[in-house]
Amino acid sequence: MNTQELTSRLLRAYGRTYADEAGITLRDTPAPLYQLLVLTVLCSIRIKADIATAAARELFGAGLRTPRAMADSRWQDRVDALGRAHYVRYDESTATALGEGAELVLDRWKGDLRNLREEADREPSAVRELLQEVPRIGPVGADIFCREVQQVWPELRPFFDDRTCETAASLGLPHTPRGLGRLVETEELARLAAALVRARLSKDAVSELRAA
Repeated sequence: MNTQELTSRLLRAYGRTYADEAGITLRDTPAPLYQLLVLTVLCSIRIKADIATAAARELFGAGLRTPRAMADSRWQDRVDALGRAHYVRYDESTATALGEGAELVLDRWKGDLRNLREEADREPSAVRELLQEVPRIGPVGADIFCREVQQVWPELRPFFDDRTCETAASLGLPHTPRGLGRLVETEELARLAAALVRARLSKDAVSELRAA
């Protein structure tokens, strides 16, 4: 199987972004960017990705789609929404982090993460640093956000973190951001990054894809 065939197979099997799974129609506008930040917070602990995306859908279904709505919500309502998605053990601390993060977004960036982007002068490294000022988001969380937001923030492209590059190498694909970026059209970069993450998390994906 050549590189292009393997890439196509990878995208077909695993190429759904986590934003899409969480019900986020990603655009460069305040609400969906904030929703991606919420999803990033939920994914930034050791918990299964499907539970994190389910928790995001519960929060959004409860109307908590903007930093103002999140900040104004009751802590217990956030805990209850997380509980409905079986986001257990971390529900109380995460509910607190979401409330504090919403306040930060409102106070620091006027409720609009495009202002974070401008504060960073659209420099990828600066974007990552600023994201880590949000409660619960560390280097891994910053990578999660950047992998997905490259769909609408072109200065981040191609964004593939060390883990996705390692998975690409295990599949015999190019294993640098630039090399991976050449495999697909610009609009497919976030899908390819997500596919590599999902393949890494799947027990048999790498061996099955290499054997196909």
